Amino acid sequence: MVKMKSSRTKSTVKPATVIGGSPSQPKTSAEIISEARSSLRILKTQRPFTPKDDQRKLFGSTSSRAPENRPPSAFSLHARSFEGSDSRPISGARLTPIDHKPKIPTSPSKDEGPPVPKPPLDPIEIKRVSNARARLFKVASQGNLLPDKVIHPEETMKRLNSDSSLNIKGFSHDADESALSQFNTNILANENTECGREEMILPTRMREHVGSLSTQTSLGSEQTKQDSKLSTCPGNTEIIKQQQNRTGSGSGSRTSEGETEEEILYWNTKIQPILDELRPLNNGNDVEHLCKTCSSLHRTLQEGNLLGKMCKRRSVLLKTLYKLVDVGSDQLSIQLTKLILALKVSGKNLLNICKLMFKVSRSENNDVLFQNDNILDCLVEVFSLADPLGNIDAFLYCMGTIKFLSGNMILLKDLLNKGLVETLVQLMKEINDANRTSDTYLCSSGHLLVQVTATLRNLADLPQSWSRFLSTGALLELCVVLEQHINDKDICTNVARIFSKLSAYNDCCLALSECTNCYQLFLAILNRHQRKQDLVVRVVFILGNMTAKNNKAREELYKQKHSVETLLTLFQTYHELDVKGKITPVKTQNKSEVDETKNQRFSEVEDILIKLIRVIANLSINTEVGSALSGNQTCVDLLIKVLEYKTVDKCEELIVNAAASINNLSYYQVKNSAVRTRQLHITELLMKLLLCNNMDAILEAARVFGNLSRSKEVRDFIVQKNVDKFMITLLDAKHQDVCFAACGVLINLTVDKSKRPILKQDGGIKKLIDCLRDFGPTDWQLASLVCKTLWNYSEKITNAVSCFGEEETTELLELLPVYLDEEIVLDFDSNGFDEDLIEHHKVCWESEFVPVGRQLLHRIQCHHSHLEPLPLSPLQD
Repeated sequence: MVKMKSSRTKSTVKPATVIGGSPSQPKTSAEIISEARSSLRILKTQRPFTPKDDQRKLFGSTSSRAPENRPPSAFSLHARSFEGSDSRPISGARLTPIDHKPKIPTSPSKDEGPPVPKPPLDPIEIKRVSNARARLFKVASQGNLLPDKVIHPEETMKRLNSDSSLNIKGFSHDADESALSQFNTNILANENTECGREEMILPTRMREHVGSLSTQTSLGSEQTKQDSKLSTCPGNTEIIKQQQNRTGSGSGSRTSEGETEEEILYWNTKIQPILDELRPLNNGNDVEHLCKTCSSLHRTLQEGNLLGKMCKRRSVLLKTLYKLVDVGSDQLSIQLTKLILALKVSGKNLLNICKLMFKVSRSENNDVLFQNDNILDCLVEVFSLADPLGNIDAFLYCMGTIKFLSGNMILLKDLLNKGLVETLVQLMKEINDANRTSDTYLCSSGHLLVQVTATLRNLADLPQSWSRFLSTGALLELCVVLEQHINDKDICTNVARIFSKLSAYNDCCLALSECTNCYQLFLAILNRHQRKQDLVVRVVFILGNMTAKNNKAREELYKQKHSVETLLTLFQTYHELDVKGKITPVKTQNKSEVDETKNQRFSEVEDILIKLIRVIANLSINTEVGSALSGNQTCVDLLIKVLEYKTVDKCEELIVNAAASINNLSYYQVKNSAVRTRQLHITELLMKLLLCNNMDAILEAARVFGNLSRSKEVRDFIVQKNVDKFMITLLDAKHQDVCFAACGVLINLTVDKSKRPILKQDGGIKKLIDCLRDFGPTDWQLASLVCKTLWNYSEKITNAVSCFGEEETTELLELLPVYLDEEIVLDFDSNGFDEDLIEHHKVCWESEFVPVGRQLLHRIQCHHSHLEPLPLSPLQD
C-alpha cells in the first residue's frame, strides 16, 4: 500500500461550460494525457514466421540465385583432389618454349693446344642418359618437378615397365646391377673431380627407378664400395652427412635441409611409427583405429611443437593424411580436419578440407561429431588465420558448415561462447572495406555474405547474443552490407531477418534507429523488391518496431524522400493482390498442393497488410506525421477498403489494426481531414465491429466512436442507431480499457442537452458509479472521466436525488470524500509496484481527478442539502 498526499489548491471562477465543448480551446496537460490514452496507441504484432529449411544447402530452396551462378552444394572429393606440395602450389600452366639455336663450336685457336681426345661412350649408356634427360625436360615443362603423391615401388615398376624408352627385352638383374654400378661410378667421378660443387640432385623418376632396383637386387656390397670411395675424397664426409639428413637417417623420407638431430630422432621414434599405422589398406585398420591414431598423431605433434608449419617433413605428413580421405568415414573426416587445419594448410588444400567438413555437416546426424575434440575452435580459427578475399571459396564452405551447425541449439550456444559474433563482424568489416575500394570481389563476396548473415540470423535467436551485436557494431556493418548488396535478395532477406529479431529488443531497436542511413535502405528495399513477400513483410515489421519505440524514429522515417508514397504504393499493391487473390500455381503441383500454396500466399499477403498498417498507425502518433496522414485521402481510403471487404472472423488482426489506424488519424482535427470527410461512412462500417464477438475489435470501434462523436452528425447517428445503449452496456464489461472507451463516447453525448436523459433511462448512472467504485482507487484517469460525465449530466441540476437517484446520490456522497481525502490508499497487486507507476498515478490523481471530483462533490452536497451552490470553476475538455 502506498499513501499519497493531495495538494489542495484554490479554484478560480470561470464561466460555466460543458466538458467536451469547443475543441478550439487550449487543452490542459490532464486533458492531453486523457486523450492520448483514449486515442493514440502503438500497435504490436507477431514476428514473421520463418520456416526451417530441412535441406542443408549453401543456398536454400527460396534463393534467388540461379543454380548455374552459384557455388555447388554437392561435389566429389577424393585424396587426389589435394595438392602434394602445400607451400608451392603448381599452377598447371605450360611454359612457352624458348627458341634456342645451338651454338656451333669454332675451330680451336692457335694459342690453344691440341684438343684432348675423349674415350668413346657406350651407345647403351648414351641412350639411357638421353631418355632420362628427355623425361626430365618433359616433366619440368608441365610444372610438376615434385610428385603430387607418394609413388610406391610397385607403381613405379609398373610405370617403368610400360615406358617404351626403358622397356628393353632381356633386361636382367645383371644388367640392372651393371647399370646401377655404372651410374654410381659416374656420380663418384663427378664428385671426385669437383668436390666443392653441390651434390647432384637426380630427377625424381630416376631416383625412384634406382631405389626400386636397389630393393630388388643385393647391392649391399656396392653400397659399401661406394661409401669407401666417398671417404677417400676430401669433403666427401660433408656430402655423406647431407645425404643422411635428406634421407632422414634411413627413414626413407626426404626432408628439408637444416633438420636437427633431435628432430630426426623425434621423427623416427615418435612420429614415423604412428604414420606406419595410418595405412587404411593394412590388415585390421578399421575406422575406429584410424581415428585414435590420428588423435595420437595430433598429440605427438603438439608435444614436439611440430604443428603449424614448424615440421620439416610437413609435406610427408599431409600426403599421408590426404590418402585417408578416400576411406569415406565422417568420423575419420572430423579427425583429419582437425589435424590438417592444425598444420595450417592454405590454397587449394584449405579449400578441399573446408569442403570435406561441409560434406560431413550436411547431415544432421553428424552434429554430435562436432561436439567433441574442439573441432569448432578449428573452424572458427580459419577466419582469423587466412585472408578472406584470397581464400574466399574456402571461407564460403567453412561458413556453410558453421551455418548448418548453428541450426543446432547446443552447437549454437557453443559457437557464441567461442566468439563467433565478434569473428563474423570482423569478417564483414574486412569485406565491406575491400568492396568500398573495388567491386572485383562483389559477386564472390556476396555468396560468402549469404552464409555469414544466415549464421548471424541464427545467433540473433539467443538473448545472450544481443549485447555482443551492440558491442561489436554489428548493426552498422550490416547496414553497410545492405547498401553494397541492395540488389541481392538473399542477403537483404537474411539481414532483414536479423533486424526483425533484434528490433524486438529495446536496446537493439534504439541502436538501429540511430543508424540514420537504415531508413533510406529499408525504403530502397521496399522499392526494389516490392514483390518479394518474405523480404517485404520483414522490412515493414522492422519499421513497425522502430516507430513504436521512439518518436525520433517516426520523424526520421517521415523525413525520408518519398517515404509516405512508398508505403502507400506498397499498401495499394498488396491490397489489390489480396482482393484479386492473384496466384500463379506451379504446373507440377497437384490440386491439394495448389490449394495449400494458395492459402499460404493469401496468408503472406494479409500479414504484409497487417504490418504495413501497423507502421501507419505508429507513425500517426507523431503530431506532424499524424496531421499529414489524416489529410491524406489515399491513406484513409485504403484503410476504409480494408474495413469494407474483410471480416473480423477471418481477419481479426488486420481489421483491428485498420480500426486502430483510423482511431489514431481521427484524433487530429485538421481542416482537410479525410477522416472527417468520410466519418459517417466509417461509423457505419464500425457498427459491424460492435456486433461481433471479438472484444479487441469492439474496443477499437468504441475508441473510434469516442473521437468521431465530437461531431454532432456522428452523435445523432449514434442515438439513431442505438449505439448509446451499447456503450452503456459496455460499462458492465469489468475491463478498464473497455469502460474507458465507452465512457469517452458517453461524455461526448452529454454535450447535447437533449441526449442527457439517455444515461438515466438505460441505467447508465448506476453503471458509471460502479466503475468509479471498482476502478477508481487504481485508475484515476477512468475515475476522472466518470466524474466529468456526471458533471455534464448534472449541469442543470435542481435536486440531487431527482437527478441521480437516491441510492446513487448516497453512494456518490460516500465515495467522493474518500477519494478526495488528503491521504489516499492505492492498492497494488501482489507482484509489487515500481516508482514510475506510483508517480504516474500521483500525477493523474492530482491533475485529473481532484479538480473535477471536488466540484462534483460540492454540487451534489449543495443540491442534496437544498443549499445554493457556490460558483465553481467549470472543467473543459
